Formats: sequence, structure tokens, C-alpha cells
Amino acid sequence: MRSDRAESALDVSRMRRAAAVTDGVFDAFLRALRPGVTELELAELVRSEILSLGGEGEAFDTIVAFGASGAEPHHVPADVPLERGMLVTVDMGAKFEGMCSDFTRTVAFGEPSPEAREIYAIVLEASRRALAAVRVGAACRDVDAAARSYIAERGYGERYIHGTGHGVGALIHQAPTLNAKSEEILAEGEVVTVEPGIYIPGVLGVRIEDMVEVGDGRPWSRHTTELIVI
Repeated sequence: MRSDRAESALDVSRMRRAAAVTDGVFDAFLRALRPGVTELELAELVRSEILSLGGEGEAFDTIVAFGASGAEPHHVPADVPLERGMLVTVDMGAKFEGMCSDFTRTVAFGEPSPEAREIYAIVLEASRRALAAVRVGAACRDVDAAARSYIAERGYGERYIHGTGHGVGALIHQAPTLNAKSEEILAEGEVVTVEPGIYIPGVLGVRIEDMVEVGDGRPWSRHTTELIVI
């Protein structure tokens, strides 16, 4: 974020507009889930909806991952059809007047397996704990630890393979960095993501991501983080 208070307030307002765009895109994304639709088709839907809802374009290449592909945090969408029983992860962002948003949800298309429900519940609680740790003066590594320690306690520590979050602004990834090695301290007005995940190779992946402003503490998305079953 810029140091000038007026410019910072404007930047945050623009990021909130970008986040509102991705919220609208997610509505369309959920309506588009049907047997046979492909990851590629849904990724293209995200791109077109961002533009139709007033965004300037993608903040980064959209990730859409079905089933076992969700275990790849940076999966590239493929010509793979959706089937009942799959989890679906979408990680997307929009740009509005030069500022970015970042949003991830994992939903179930059809009744999920007991393992999928258990893992989702663990990631959800980790997300809540990390969000509660985002406050002015908090050490970034402590925010990471709030999510990581819980996931490890539930037996999935080795399956949490990335940091808990990062700053967002004119760049989709910028300081501060929320991971175990970070020496940074959160400052009022910074905007960060909180995005814990669990990844079981060959089986499934679950990630939940929201943006939050330090000093405010409320996730920007209007969408629930409870498991959505389509």
C-alpha cells in the first residue's frame, strides 16, 4: 500500500470494487456448474464475467480444478468434464482501476465424501483462526501459525504446502507475506489474503481464501465460507 493516506483510502476502495466483481462472478460460476462442463469452460466464464461486471480483466490466470486436480494449488484448467461427487476449486481475481482482488472457494458438486467434509471443516476452522489473528501489530508468522498449527493438530500438517496469505494491491502478490518465515508486522490499512488449504495428491484439495483489511478484520466477500453443495 502507498504511504499517503488519501491515496491508500482510494486504493482500498478500488480493491473493494474489484472484490465485488469477483463476488458477482462467483454467482455466475455456481449457476454454471453442471455435469459435463469443463475446467476450461468455467475459466473462460470467469474471464468474460469479470469484464461484463465492470472489471478491467483478470488479476491473474484463473484456476479451476475438479476432483484430484484440486490437490495442485496452481493447477492449469484442462478439458476435463465435471462429474457428480467432485470438489470444485476456483481461485480468481479481478482488476478495477489498477487494483486487484483475490478470492478462492471450494464447493461440492453432489454429495461429498466423508473425507472431503472432514478436510473442508478443518480448512474452514483454520481460516477462521487466521482471520481472527489479523490485527494491527500482529506478526505475520503468527497469523500463519494460527492456521498451520490447527491443521497440523488435525493430522494434515504435511498437506498444507504454502503460506497462509499475502498482501494485495496494484500487484496480486506483494508485501506483507503471511508465512512461517516472515519477519513482517501487520500495519493498519494493509490488505491481505487468508487462504489455508489441504492437498491430498491423487484425491482432492480444499482451499478457502478471503481478503481482509488490517484494522477492520471482516472478510470482504459476501459469500459464505461454509461448504456449498450443488
